Amino acid sequence: MGVRPPADNSDEPDVIEFGIAALDARLSDVDIEYPATAAEVRDAAGQIAVPFDASGHSMTVAEALDETNATEFDNEQELLNDLHPIFERKREATRNSILSQLRALVPF
Repeated sequence: MGVRPPADNSDEPDVIEFGIAALDARLSDVDIEYPATAAEVRDAAGQIAVPFDASGHSMTVAEALDETNATEFDNEQELLNDLHPIFERKREATRNSILSQLRALVPF
């Protein structure tokens, strides 16, 4: 997923990546041989923080793996598919928090 940032600053990226799009981009820098167990993915990429919403809230790959029941991934796409619902739940939970609702009321 991605959201376009405000157009005020030309030094900023065109799109802010979060969720599975951000995870996919970060996994391209990590050497994981598939099929891989959850422990192997955790060892290789567990410390990577992945934003799960446009506000920059994030969780590590290890935290996401803790919330899945999958123990092995045949390829990167399977890993992304298994972790997608976890990032979506986190995004929804943060969006519905009282602080997020109050922040949405403030125009700046």
